[in-house]
Amino acid sequence: MAKQEDIFKNVVSHAKEYGFIFPSSEVYDGLSAVYDYAQNGVELKKNIREYWWKSMVQMNENIVGLDAAILMHPTTWKASGHVDAFNDPLIDNKDSKKRYRADVLVEEFAEKINQKAQKEIEKAKARFGDAFNEEEFITTNARVVEYLSKRKEILERLAKGMTDDLQDVKALIEELGIADPETGSKNWTDVKQFNLMFGTKLGASAESAMDLYLRPETAQGIFVNFLNVQKSGRMKVPFGIAQTGKAFRNEIVARQFIFRMREFEQMEMQFFVRPGEEMKWYHHWKDTRLKWHLSLGLGKENYRFHDHEKLAHYANAAADIEFNFPFGFKELEGIHSRTDFDLKAHEEYSGRKLQYFDPELNENYVPYVVETSVGLDRMFLAVFATSLKEETLEDGSTRTVLELPAVLAPTKAAVLPLVKKDGLPEISRKIIEDLKWDFNVAYDEKDAVGRRYRRQDALGTPFCITVDHQTLEDETVTIRHRDTMKQDRVKITELRGIIENEVSMKNWLMKM
Repeated sequence: MAKQEDIFKNVVSHAKEYGFIFPSSEVYDGLSAVYDYAQNGVELKKNIREYWWKSMVQMNENIVGLDAAILMHPTTWKASGHVDAFNDPLIDNKDSKKRYRADVLVEEFAEKINQKAQKEIEKAKARFGDAFNEEEFITTNARVVEYLSKRKEILERLAKGMTDDLQDVKALIEELGIADPETGSKNWTDVKQFNLMFGTKLGASAESAMDLYLRPETAQGIFVNFLNVQKSGRMKVPFGIAQTGKAFRNEIVARQFIFRMREFEQMEMQFFVRPGEEMKWYHHWKDTRLKWHLSLGLGKENYRFHDHEKLAHYANAAADIEFNFPFGFKELEGIHSRTDFDLKAHEEYSGRKLQYFDPELNENYVPYVVETSVGLDRMFLAVFATSLKEETLEDGSTRTVLELPAVLAPTKAAVLPLVKKDGLPEISRKIIEDLKWDFNVAYDEKDAVGRRYRRQDALGTPFCITVDHQTLEDETVTIRHRDTMKQDRVKITELRGIIENEVSMKNWLMKM
């Protein structure tokens, strides 16, 4: 655990030191759970967004984009259920004065039990090797059966308590002996619901102003525009509407850097299908979205599916793609079969039909919806934290390297004149002028070239191009590869092709 904490501290420190993420309003001592993306962070974030957009919108003829307003008519949130039901169950520790989500405390306790079961499975797997039958072991080993049964019982009681009586959730916490993670105190208050929406006002005066909300999700902007997009785009079911944008939640228990923030960005796609075909598309998008994640090469072992046992009232299937963050496996993306709940709810509250006429069936119906929703900030953290590495080199020295997928790297290449004279800076600038039309490139002439290599390694730059005196003779340069530190001598005219081959979105997405 200590090692995980150290890794996470290094991630936060590196993000600030190298211009990726700053605490917001830091000169005023900051604002809790709000962060600013700095000069390199904004580029990495933009590249992740574009990688998602290209795969979802540009590569799919039946998916189009949307950019709905952050401010929406307040009845939108009544129809969606957010006014009445968008709550977190919170519990306070009387001794530490810390506030926690009650359901998360129980789920984390259940996950520790699950980890005990997994440890038994791994030990048996190592003992029996190829002869190991995991399925048989899970159903016959008394200790594993006990762990998994206990976990299932806890989660079932939690689900029942969340819908029936929050006092049962508190009783479960006390029965399990769950303590404050920071102090070990077990002196808990009652569990209470807290609405997560930020309120604001629209109007010139306090008397006439309308109460509004900052949107807590981007999906509702898609649902209320369903018919506008369908008719104006002559879209045929099945089709999707994709959107990226800011959402706001008044998270009381905001923590773990940019993993859980009050202002964050989502990348969502709502896919409208015929009723009865939603499960086919649900499984299609589960498979497709996992392939998108794996295309970035962050390690298959860092992903897993978590199928929901406790479904939202509007869903008939739901799963999370979980990622192994420095603090453990947590949700990165959700895939949900939302049935026809959303469109029917907006029909009811607006008094307008939101139906599709299917020419093949010759009938009107309210489409069912399959949703994919990934947090852009969480995706940033997954990429950044996994890419940050400390390496020991053959000579015993160490280097910090940010092995970002080249397609996402903020700067694709840095051009370094060996010395600041003899015409080398001028040639370097000429290379920059040529490459910057296609790639984000940087010029760096300060310090010894080895130190400059280390700086670019820490920034995640895939290539360093060194201009030296031989360049004056034959128009060749040294190109250094970040991950291997291998250096090749190539012609200046070959640079564009070499870089393009490594950073092209097409080449990366073809891995799906």
